[in-house]
Amino acid sequence: MEIIDQSPAPAWPRAVLFDLLTALLDSWTVWNAAAGSQAQGRAWRAEYLKRTYGCGAYVPYEQLVREAASHVGLPASAPQALDAGWDKLPAWDGARELLRALRPHCRLAVVTNCSERLGRRAADLLEIDWDVVVTSEQAGFYKPDPRPYQLALEQLGVQATDAAFVAGSGYDMFGTSAVGLRTYWHNRVGLALPAGAPVPDAESATLEPALPWLRSFHAATPTRLQANVQLLD
Repeated sequence: MEIIDQSPAPAWPRAVLFDLLTALLDSWTVWNAAAGSQAQGRAWRAEYLKRTYGCGAYVPYEQLVREAASHVGLPASAPQALDAGWDKLPAWDGARELLRALRPHCRLAVVTNCSERLGRRAADLLEIDWDVVVTSEQAGFYKPDPRPYQLALEQLGVQATDAAFVAGSGYDMFGTSAVGLRTYWHNRVGLALPAGAPVPDAESATLEPALPWLRSFHAATPTRLQANVQLLD
């Protein structure tokens, strides 16, 4: 008796673009350690994010980190400790496995709010052969300005409709929606979607459901993911 495989044929996007420092790497841990506590690290990180999302055009990343630390009362040693610990940024569970699984099917890119120096060091920690790495310094603007995402698509030679984005921050949704990138939000720490931000196509506290979501990206009837992933229409 012939057995017919009736599972849907793979329908991968041509490219998958990733936020780096929150979607793939656990930068929270290193910021907290540099600050001396989780509470101080969260306050510092929140102030830094406010500055990057507010400035638009690129201001040196390291400068914004130092200014944010000073604003929340941290000593100059905190940014120095962050820089010293940069190469110890841990990957989230499943990050390397997801990238290795995608590598035969999709082009892979990073779009990160970072300097060239630190962005490329962080991207190398994932041990993957990236097709494109775009930093805010290279693009001249911080996300969620559309230009960093657009630059990555141009370098990949891929249209937004044939690419997906894996976000680590809810603010990415402002930029990806402007460009036309369907987005999976790896919301690891359970943050609320920023006011006015478009909803992502999918949201999960882990990276595990991203693979079936991407596998059915161009399917006529996308797979409805269960368990800990929430698909949003």
